Amino acid sequence: MSVKPNGLARAAVRFKPASFAGTFVALMMSALVVAACGVLLETSIRASVPAERYANAPVVAAADQSARVVADTVDGPEETAYPLPDTARVDAGLAAKAAGVPGAATAVPDFTFPVHGGDGPAGALTGHGWGSHAFTGTALTKGAAPHPGEVVLTADAARIAQAGVGDTVALETADGPAGFRVSGLAEAGAGDTADEGADGGTAWFADAEAPVLAGHPGKADAIAVMAKEGADTDALAAAVEKALAGSGARTLTGDDRGEVEDHGLAYGKETLFAVGGSFGGIATLVAVFTAAGTVALSVGQRTREFALLRAVGATPRQIRRAVAAEALLVAPLAGLLGCLPGIGLAHWWFGQMQDRGAVPEAVELHVSGFPLLAAVGVGLLTALGAGWAAGRRPAKIKPGQALAEASVERLRPGVVRTVLGLAAVGGGSALAGVAASAAGSDAANASLGVVMLFMLAVALLGPILARLCAGLFGLLLRGGDASASLAAANSRTNARRLASAITPIVLAMAFASTLVFMHTSESHVASEQLRDGITADHVVTAPAGLPADAADRAARAPGVDAAVSLLDTQVLVPVRGGGETSLQGTATQGVSGSGAQLAKVQDLDVREGGLDRVGPGRIAIDKTLATATDVGLGDKLPLYLPDGTKADPEVVAVYGRGLGLPAVTMDRAALDGHVTSPFADTLLVSGGEAGPLRALGEVTDASGYALAQNVDREFGAWANYMMAGVLGGFAAVAAVNTLVMTVLDRRRELHTLRLVGSTRRQVLRMLGWESLLVSAAGVALGTAIAMITLTPMMRGLTGEFPHVPPLLYAAFAATAAVLGLASVTLPAHRTLRGRRP
Repeated sequence: MSVKPNGLARAAVRFKPASFAGTFVALMMSALVVAACGVLLETSIRASVPAERYANAPVVAAADQSARVVADTVDGPEETAYPLPDTARVDAGLAAKAAGVPGAATAVPDFTFPVHGGDGPAGALTGHGWGSHAFTGTALTKGAAPHPGEVVLTADAARIAQAGVGDTVALETADGPAGFRVSGLAEAGAGDTADEGADGGTAWFADAEAPVLAGHPGKADAIAVMAKEGADTDALAAAVEKALAGSGARTLTGDDRGEVEDHGLAYGKETLFAVGGSFGGIATLVAVFTAAGTVALSVGQRTREFALLRAVGATPRQIRRAVAAEALLVAPLAGLLGCLPGIGLAHWWFGQMQDRGAVPEAVELHVSGFPLLAAVGVGLLTALGAGWAAGRRPAKIKPGQALAEASVERLRPGVVRTVLGLAAVGGGSALAGVAASAAGSDAANASLGVVMLFMLAVALLGPILARLCAGLFGLLLRGGDASASLAAANSRTNARRLASAITPIVLAMAFASTLVFMHTSESHVASEQLRDGITADHVVTAPAGLPADAADRAARAPGVDAAVSLLDTQVLVPVRGGGETSLQGTATQGVSGSGAQLAKVQDLDVREGGLDRVGPGRIAIDKTLATATDVGLGDKLPLYLPDGTKADPEVVAVYGRGLGLPAVTMDRAALDGHVTSPFADTLLVSGGEAGPLRALGEVTDASGYALAQNVDREFGAWANYMMAGVLGGFAAVAAVNTLVMTVLDRRRELHTLRLVGSTRRQVLRMLGWESLLVSAAGVALGTAIAMITLTPMMRGLTGEFPHVPPLLYAAFAATAAVLGLASVTLPAHRTLRGRRP
């Protein structure tokens, strides 16, 4: 069948543009959402950061910064990479092998590590091996290169330390505090200033002792290979790769070198993929779902026209061709216009993620024609598919029957539609049961299917649900005045029209409530656990980390009963979900003291075992993690330490506050050599006064610390609210669009009411009651779907029921009511203006 626009389609769009305005808006909004998510998805795939520190080293050898899991799928074994929480390192001895390949001038092992100023005024420094000056551009301005026991400082660092060449400065590294003679001063080159994050500047040590000072003897962050003049980079990289084969080192060139410098790139890609891919997939389904409903409504509103065309001799093929041609006229233009604000939304969204540190500043947004073409194509296919489905019945039934159905709404729903709707209800109920019996990611994954299936059920069973809602809420309206009674009667006899108005509100309420209240529920439980779990009187923190002996110094203060330092990091834990194994980044605390001391400053709510057994090769974990990994007391838990090293410690305690507090508790010494910074992040102190502790860092109480930790969760909250805003906002626009379309389609009915004696005020009041009925039904159904989705999810993730702030929920409901009322009364005012009976 040809879908070339015919005269009938062009005339319909030209002479009745209002009938297509709603379809145009829906398809344009659909393209906006699809384009924005598509741009972010493409950026996640193509994202890179230029090399800065290694800009002058054409080839870099470094360890794989991901842990990889091979899972069996229907398509065969599939490998998935998960970014490591910290830096994986390579054997420093590989530099000698790399330096001997053809085309290599030299190869330098590179080290980057934090340095503290000890008891002196040197402050926080960034430490490197002096050999890195060969590719960073750093040059001596005074003195000589460092030997073991010596250090070269920047002029700013020397000034802060009040030291010159020949003086001794007290510095603290992973190897402990020590005095270092200042052998020289240097001006940091571009490669060193690129990663200099500390205000105190940079310190360079002898290459022979740098790995020990970094806390990783024999290991280097990377090997920078310098090329001889005229050497080909690709040939050099191939030679280095061959020389280092079997060592586990990867050979990198170009922008791939930037991944070694900026570990935030991997997490940025994950974030962008989650928004553009995972959320984008859901958003696209919602957009298609809503746009299809609007197209179907537009076609359905012209049933009378199609019936007349059939009566005067139009063939079913001509009717179907006219509907398809209308889609060709409207959808491409709507898609193109929607792509422009879609690009704008992607730019704004991307910038917000960069401002919040989720995506590195060096990453650029990639905008190409692929996501835009996909957005236009999705809109066109949606319009064609929805128009074909909605136009099938008026095209195939007899002309007389078509005229009859155009005058009076068909009461009995289609058998296929009803069966599919009931199947969706059954599937959603079954998945809800699965989610209720699952835990962790399994509960969350099942719950996503719950909301999607119930939304599909609402769309398929819309007329039946609308008739039920009209009957239920109509009981309340019948007790009102004539306008209220008429609104109830209208709603019962026009269930299809009512369903088309209710569905977008259900969509907005269900998705917005699920996303927002999922966050409020998690935050509520986490805040309670954090508040109840920190029993220390004082909490000491420092941005660059606490001194290594902070716990010992605090314990010697008058009145102190216990002092425990905590090193916060993450480990990767294999968890099963959806029949596959994935690695879950899990918050971990390394504890400096004994389990008995920890119990005096932190109440983890131990359910099984005891913290006194935590030590080398033995850990404590949260109960939710224990369930997700199917690990119990006495079992081994396989995991990846922050640098990717595999370990399988024994679980000696299971506790209940792993959402507000770290889900894994291990001995601090178990993390030695596996983290970049050896300095603890937090010091918990029981007893004593705050004054003596201020020399160690910033001192607050448990409530102040809990408040600061909650602020740190800001990005998670923003991400959820942003996604809820996009989905809810799109659905709200769709709801407004649908309500306006239904009002404009009822102009003949409204004028008839005026002709039989109804006043303008009565008609408007009737419409107002109808809009409130629509809003109430949409809010009720959306709330029910959200609660059915959230309850098993939250029980699996937190063990608690959803936490729904009353004022926030009331704001959602009020917004739905106000939008519904405005969407009906404003176009009705315009329609009735100047009309008299």
